[in-house]
Amino acid sequence: MTFQVDILNPKATQLLRDLADLNLISITEQADDNFLKTVKKLRKKATLTPPSYEEITQEMEIVRAKRYASKKN
Repeated sequence: MTFQVDILNPKATQLLRDLADLNLISITEQADDNFLKTVKKLRKKATLTPPSYEEITQEMEIVRAKRYASKKN
């Protein structure tokens, strides 16, 4: 059986190491996953409320106006 544990208190690290020393558990450290770090960072920065339909429409109109103006010139 495998579990992933996020350690919140540094004292828990020592408890886990003590259990490993008693051969009650085994600990394998995983390499850091940069993709997951990036996803977590983006999620922390994300707004809690998604944009409204009107906000999306307004942004699309701005982008389209810029695109049309650059093709016209």
